[in-house]
Amino acid sequence: MSQKFTEQNSLYNDLEKMSIHELLVNMNKEDRKVPEAIEKAIPQIEKLVTVIVAKMQNGGRLFYMGAGTSGRLGIVDASECPPTYGVPHGLVIGIIAGGDAAIRKAIEFAEDDTEQGWKDLQEHAISKEDVVIGITASGTTPYVIGAIDKCKEHGIITGGISCNPNSKLSQHCDYPIEVVVGPEFVTGSTRMKSGTAQKLVLNMISTSVMIQLGRVKGNRMVDMQLSNNKLIDRGTKMVMEALNISYETANELLRKHGSVRKAIENK
Repeated sequence: MSQKFTEQNSLYNDLEKMSIHELLVNMNKEDRKVPEAIEKAIPQIEKLVTVIVAKMQNGGRLFYMGAGTSGRLGIVDASECPPTYGVPHGLVIGIIAGGDAAIRKAIEFAEDDTEQGWKDLQEHAISKEDVVIGITASGTTPYVIGAIDKCKEHGIITGGISCNPNSKLSQHCDYPIEVVVGPEFVTGSTRMKSGTAQKLVLNMISTSVMIQLGRVKGNRMVDMQLSNNKLIDRGTKMVMEALNISYETANELLRKHGSVRKAIENK
């Protein structure tokens, strides 16, 4: 039986009697534990990233699956990959229990459906070329566990991000990541430390995967989409620095070629 640290009583009591300053200081004290917990999980993260890169190099996709906060965090990470790295929509896909409506509003009992996760994956023609990562702070969400089990039946590689040791998710997936951050400041409120931990791990996964796939040059997002004036300015400065040319010339090249990479390679 796994321990559910995510449901344990907060280390703090009488929160309503604390001043605003005390609340903020104590929350910050708890938040500092998150990167330390992630550091311990780096070997687990490395194994999962390695297999994702190999699958994507062969044309595979990456799926995130979760319910509530965990599902929303997966959708955020997936949705930021195309503008940041210029990859196609549909290369990294976030799926949430209850569908898109659940992004804004909680859908009652959606996370308790053990069959729906696999149905949602089938809508994307899931295959053995893909990797599916289940995200659940408790490590027990039925929607996620059900989908992970079906993936394994069909020979699809699975990973998991949870915040309890030896969780059900870890036992069921191929590449478990456990970030044990301890009890939440508000008992059971896993949108706090657990959510922060999941967000940081997702950042690490997608960023390292994209770098390995050649989507970063030096330390620059050379394939980012030029979707607003701030990004056009950033891209212009990248081209300017790379080619040692004026801002105006760099801007002309960028607008002509449509990306930092193409502007630099086709100067």
